[in-house]
Amino acid sequence: MTRPIDNGRRRILQSGAALATAGAAASLGFPAIAQATPRLKIGYVYPATGPLAPFGEANKFVIGAIQQQLKSGFTIGGRKVEVQIVTKDSQSSANRAGEAAADLILRDKIDFMVAGNTPETANPVSDQCELNGVPCVATLCPWQPWFFGRKGDPAKGFDWTYLFFWGLEDVIAVFTNLWKSVPTNKVVGGLFPNDADGNAWGDPARGFPPALAKDGFKLVDPGRFQNLTADFSAQIAAFKKENAEIVTGVVIPPDIKTFLTQARQQGFRPKAVTVGKALLFPASVEALGDLGDGMTTEVWWTPTVPYKSSLTGQSAKQLADAYEAATKKQWTQPIGFVHALFEVAVDTFKRTKDLGSKASIRDAMVATNLNTIVGPVAWGKGPVKNVTKTPLAGGQWVRGKKYKYELIVVDNQTAPDVPVAGKMKLIG
Repeated sequence: MTRPIDNGRRRILQSGAALATAGAAASLGFPAIAQATPRLKIGYVYPATGPLAPFGEANKFVIGAIQQQLKSGFTIGGRKVEVQIVTKDSQSSANRAGEAAADLILRDKIDFMVAGNTPETANPVSDQCELNGVPCVATLCPWQPWFFGRKGDPAKGFDWTYLFFWGLEDVIAVFTNLWKSVPTNKVVGGLFPNDADGNAWGDPARGFPPALAKDGFKLVDPGRFQNLTADFSAQIAAFKKENAEIVTGVVIPPDIKTFLTQARQQGFRPKAVTVGKALLFPASVEALGDLGDGMTTEVWWTPTVPYKSSLTGQSAKQLADAYEAATKKQWTQPIGFVHALFEVAVDTFKRTKDLGSKASIRDAMVATNLNTIVGPVAWGKGPVKNVTKTPLAGGQWVRGKKYKYELIVVDNQTAPDVPVAGKMKLIG
């Protein structure tokens, strides 16, 4: 008489069969994919709401296009693999970003994390991945606040978290190249908030102060302030006292509008305003009204860069045009870098030897050597082992034909592959 198999024994037998199947696939040269996981999951935390939301403005379009591209999955070693993208809103809060990342890792059981959109998002998400042993690629965050802000040791680096973007040395070079192209007294007023970016940019050892002094510029730094401050009178008074003709810094969009409005009211008229973060986005510059004309900033990505997507084959211009056609909005810089995050993720999966092993996925990620829509991404030649840098140019917002303001490249000394479209002009 055959004895019935109880449920517990049945589960053991089923698990053993699944493992045997996976082992057989591996022995034939195919990646071993656990049968219980029909698809690979990519987690993505970004600020859909709050003051950092402009960084995530294009994400719905980019993610939708990536999902459409991957709707039929792809084949690895003769076997079809499906990919699911799971997103969560950080609400522009570092604490919430960390919680969202933990949810993706522990509840959604993601296989790979992508992150970005300033240190307030990239850092806590990366920390959760490092803690839980999940491969993570970050971008849209200068490498110093990402690496040193997480107490990274250059001699050791991190095990699970990697970044592609530029560094403070690059943005300082871009800004000073812009300022050297116009006549000023070289006195620079600094707006550095009390956050990861502001503390990194204003750092007396690694930030703007020593670099500007070495290049013959005088920095006026009135000290840190809180984001969403309502009164910049102290900063304006300090800049007026030292006759600063240039204003720089790294502030959120609402704060640049408050500062510029109050500066005009208080009779402070700098010749150049070159600010990171706040002046990156068309909507933020349009919100300044006439004050937006002539603002300068760094350019990480533009439709004129000579790069193509490894995933879709689109040129930068084709991707930007597709965004504008679909959303009826002006292109914005994060489009390229968010797209590139998923280029790296998919390329990593395709090269992974054992997709059931996060360590194997991590090893494939580290070995990335990919030409993306933002340029080459390949770790191993960066300032630290976890970082590879991307090109950076200098740009200025000018009155446009199709849109109220258009961002054009006016200096490419640090990124000669990016064509120049004009010369920097002083503001009134």
